[in-house]
Amino acid sequence: MIVTLTANPSIDRTVTLSEPLRRGAVHRATTVSTHPGGKGVNVSRVVAAAGAATVAVLPGNAGDPLPRALTDAGIDHRLVPSDGPVRVNLTLAELDGTTTKINEPGATLDAERLDELAATLETLAGTAEWVVLSGSLPPGVDPAWYVSLVRRLRGTRVAVDTSDAPLRAMAGEFDRAAPDLLKPNAEELAQLTGGDPHALEDPAAAARAALALVSRGVGAVLATLGGAGAVLADAHGAWYATAPAITPRSTVGAGDSALAGYLLADLAGAGPADRLRHAVAYGSAAAALPGTELPAPRHTDPGAVSVTALHPLPHL
Repeated sequence: MIVTLTANPSIDRTVTLSEPLRRGAVHRATTVSTHPGGKGVNVSRVVAAAGAATVAVLPGNAGDPLPRALTDAGIDHRLVPSDGPVRVNLTLAELDGTTTKINEPGATLDAERLDELAATLETLAGTAEWVVLSGSLPPGVDPAWYVSLVRRLRGTRVAVDTSDAPLRAMAGEFDRAAPDLLKPNAEELAQLTGGDPHALEDPAAAARAALALVSRGVGAVLATLGGAGAVLADAHGAWYATAPAITPRSTVGAGDSALAGYLLADLAGAGPADRLRHAVAYGSAAAALPGTELPAPRHTDPGAVSVTALHPLPHL
């Protein structure tokens, strides 16, 4: 089973525009779609679509739109009561695949609610292959909260996908609370290593940066590079996968789908090259789908993903 935590969930609404977005203009929508959202929820949606067991842990109240949407989608979930309504994240999608996101801040969580979320994760971790800590934290939550969760979940493999202050807080504690898997994009990899995000879109540079994080205690680093593919690094080496040719329609959820693809391949016993292959196949499939739609196995083509072992390994 894969357990996901989404501390700052959302209702994701996507408006597809009939023309390029122009500030100050009146636009007409061609389609509008709404899905349960938040990065951990997205991972659970992809895992469930593949027929694997998953439980999404999140703040929310029974009867609210988000839990109802999860129930309708067949996603098993555990709720910790929330004092505020779920946020709504708006995506403006243009026909060429360009997306503009407007994310609300989300409801606050007090210490009691945070402890309830952590306790729920600990209970579920006993039967989980992976626990995924994913996305932003609600306003006012200590950026080091993910660090405390990694420590509490020792004995269960933990994957982390976050950015900004929570990511920097985690980087400062790698010697004591390094996750088993870290999934940055190029910009987040730069936040961790002090590099140039554009330079880290180069696979060799990304591999060097990822291996540096492995040397600091991270179990494995899956660095997604958008259309340039992805790099995987662990204690045994580094691999690079090129993305298949697609017509991009929306980048929303592509990174979450890549993480889900990696974890699904791991559950199937795949080695690092095939885990990377499935990560890129799922991430590319998500980018080819409209709005906030996420891929099922039928949308993916792992055979179209080329994986190369980096020999010799990029010099640290």
